[in-house]
Amino acid sequence: MRYDLVVFDNDGVLVDSEPISNRLLAGYLTELGHPTSYEDSLRDYMGAAMHRVHDVIRERSGRGLPADFDDVFHGRVFAAFERELEPVPGVEEVLEKLTAEGVAYCVASSGSHQRIRVGHRKTGLDRWFDDGRIFSSEDVGRGKPAPDLFLHAAARMGVEPGRCVVVEDSPLGVRAAVAAGMDVLGFTAMTPAAKLAGAERLFADMRELPGLLAHR
Repeated sequence: MRYDLVVFDNDGVLVDSEPISNRLLAGYLTELGHPTSYEDSLRDYMGAAMHRVHDVIRERSGRGLPADFDDVFHGRVFAAFERELEPVPGVEEVLEKLTAEGVAYCVASSGSHQRIRVGHRKTGLDRWFDDGRIFSSEDVGRGKPAPDLFLHAAARMGVEPGRCVVVEDSPLGVRAAVAAGMDVLGFTAMTPAAKLAGAERLFADMRELPGLLAHR
């Protein structure tokens, strides 16, 4: 394969969590007096760390969210994960192929370490990702669209940014990867292709990924 490291986003790329979490986020913000539709949540927060939710709400309303907002939200999300979460179709075959070919891979997510691990345990992806392959926005000062998380992951994995490719499904993640000097493959299963225009290639079925990794 033409890359030394494949960096996966988590939500929407490894686990099919975006519909669940954005539905719950929209509902909770609306409860708190910040009317938000599911589509609004996807547009404004998909791929972002939690601090972006706080920043956007404060900027728009002049009011901060409750001190326990993150804890309450994550409690709702984790409970829904236990009921509903599934791996993205085809992703286990991709991980199996990368492992068989000796290609390094990791996950670099805006979500917390706890969120990543809860989702992986529920879907069975935990067997593919030990602690040394998991990187969270909690590990760096700034989340996506800043490049910090991707650069941190590459450094920890011992690979130069130019030898990395990022698999992303959010505009914020694509911007972060480009800023890090990495190639990006945009996964359009949930995201309109036009919103991932900065990606080198676009694909809608995870089973297409190995071919994209192998050929320019």
